Amino acid sequence: MTRILVIEDNKNLATGLRNNLEIEGYEVEVASEGTTGLSLARGSQSDLVILDLMLPGMDGYRVLRTMREEGIDTPVLILSARGEETDKVLGFHLGADDYVAKPFGLLELLARVDALLRRAASARGKPKLGSVVTFGDVQVDPGTHTVRRSGEEVTLRPKEYDLLIALLQRRGQVATRTELLEEVWGYSGEVYSRTVDTHVAELRRKLEENAAEPRHILTVRKTGYRIQS
Repeated sequence: MTRILVIEDNKNLATGLRNNLEIEGYEVEVASEGTTGLSLARGSQSDLVILDLMLPGMDGYRVLRTMREEGIDTPVLILSARGEETDKVLGFHLGADDYVAKPFGLLELLARVDALLRRAASARGKPKLGSVVTFGDVQVDPGTHTVRRSGEEVTLRPKEYDLLIALLQRRGQVATRTELLEEVWGYSGEVYSRTVDTHVAELRRKLEENAAEPRHILTVRKTGYRIQS
């Protein structure tokens, strides 16, 4: 059974999350403060962590930073009332996989949980990336979710970053649009294929010297995309 660890100090919210996740068929463990949550993340076999930022004892940022520094790569969904862009960026830099701001809709949260678990299951079948991956003048550090071009940090939106990682994991092999939709967005169906194209265009704009004539993020006609070093 898929196991989810919820680290949330609001008792009513934690109980509600547990009940609804269990209805969906997940096994749920709950911690009400950061130190206990980190201990459970270290010792349990959780498939996903839902992590609040404002926690007693040890805040969510410190929990997340420590997890990643210790090599715990369990997907983390940040759940917080702090919805400022800087908070989100810091969370992603520390290694979060997704971010939902309170108040949130239950259906949206469940959809994000499902998408993260799908991506994690798909990634388990692929080789892990090294500490730093380079193509052209771009450097990607999966450990810190940091992307640099010519030494300057580039800000990517969460799905742009996830898409980049999905392409890099193939080490030059082609990724079809359908594969990318399933891994990055949790969708299935060609109706959404334009979503991939739009995000690839943004990656080219941010990472290629000339987005109109890309040298690294390449289109494979009628199939999908690949990255060439």
